[in-house]
Amino acid sequence: MNRRDFLLSGAAAIGVVGAAATVLRMSNPQAAQAAEKFEVTKTDAEWKAILSSAAFDVLRKEGTEYPGTSPLLNEHRKGIFACAGCDLPVYPSETKFDSGTGWPSFWQEIANGIGKTVDRSLGMTRTEVHCRRCGGHLGHVFDDGPAPTGLRHCINGVALTFKPATA
Repeated sequence: MNRRDFLLSGAAAIGVVGAAATVLRMSNPQAAQAAEKFEVTKTDAEWKAILSSAAFDVLRKEGTEYPGTSPLLNEHRKGIFACAGCDLPVYPSETKFDSGTGWPSFWQEIANGIGKTVDRSLGMTRTEVHCRRCGGHLGHVFDDGPAPTGLRHCINGVALTFKPATA
């Protein structure tokens, strides 16, 4: 195989992987969530009116913020992290830890705050985490976290707001 054939076959492989990723992204958790009924529902236009474009992309279109960009990554005060879409408390500050991943991470959610679905996008099986009340995509949960749960809820900071504890 000469260099030209090698480069052409590499370009073809990249095209196939890109097409497969597009197809896999289409089989995302939104389909499963669409069957669920949420207490808070809005049209895309209504969500766009109350969310930043970054929050809309993550919460409503299952995007992901760039690692290391969330101000909540360095939030260490006592308080509650809530869904940026509907203000439902989802994570207590006491369960936040530095995972080194570039996203706010928690080892435990607030009871009845989140829902989970199977996410088979990107050619792998993961557990997607969404707001129980509005269905907004928050992030994913993995089993490589600290004690006592062993879980790492890897959450997009743009999908959250922080409410400091009152003294």
